[in-house]
Amino acid sequence: MKAKNFLNAAFGVAVIAGLMFASCKKDNMSNEETTSAEDHAMAENIYNDINAMAGQASDISASSLSSYRGSETQLILSLSCASIAHDSINHIVTITFNGQTCLDGRVRSGSLILNYSASTNGARHYRDPGFSCSVTSSNYVVDGNAINIINKTITNTTAVGFNPATTNLTWHIDAHVSITKSAGGTIDWNCNRDKVLLNTSDTTVYHGAPTPITWSLARVGHTGSASGTCADGDSFSATITSMLIRDFGGCIVNGKHPIIQGTLDMTKGTKPIRHVDFGNGTCDNLATVTVNNHVHTITLH
Repeated sequence: MKAKNFLNAAFGVAVIAGLMFASCKKDNMSNEETTSAEDHAMAENIYNDINAMAGQASDISASSLSSYRGSETQLILSLSCASIAHDSINHIVTITFNGQTCLDGRVRSGSLILNYSASTNGARHYRDPGFSCSVTSSNYVVDGNAINIINKTITNTTAVGFNPATTNLTWHIDAHVSITKSAGGTIDWNCNRDKVLLNTSDTTVYHGAPTPITWSLARVGHTGSASGTCADGDSFSATITSMLIRDFGGCIVNGKHPIIQGTLDMTKGTKPIRHVDFGNGTCDNLATVTVNNHVHTITLH
């Protein structure tokens, strides 16, 4: 059985929090647990947003900003909420938000700075082997929540000269983000993830180096883990135990692209481990959660 929405791209695992919320309700957990799940959801969503915007900004020039559907989020950037400056000499892209509502309904201000000077082989784009982008923030605020990117690095780990017919594009993502909530409290969130474009061999998805990936047809997998501290001070961790897969071209449920395959184990504080199974590829928004040998089927909203 399966689940609802993930990462992008990374993929991050935005659905984890929703699943955590649903399973907490099933297990009659406290409101405190629900709040912590919401903290985790906020961190995952911010992580995914930044991944998508970094991918967009590295693929366009300052003069060609247009609406874009991120690989793992809804529409975000447009001329109405952000501008992009590209310093091709120092290899820095700056996204500056003007406090207006972006295309995903979120209000953003401040800046994200993408530095791809550490890229090798002349890589500039997210899709290029050797592309390496460090992301920092300056007074970055999303819906009143102050975001401090302590560290975030996205690296295209695909071999130079790879054959897309036999080798998939891959990325490694490390991130450490601090979020000061408008409602009070601070979330500290870390992740170590690997992302793979599972259908790189499909020429309608990956078109070669000169052209951006068609993410709307992509099949994406994620492995890795996340950990940190919720606003209430309790620690949490989530480890993907079998690759989580989303099919952007073949599965839509209620307007979202659910995770349709894979498993993960989750813990919060001293609570028992939750084993989450998203199924074997069937397109639905169901998952099973096993806690102390008790199995629950849940629907994510």
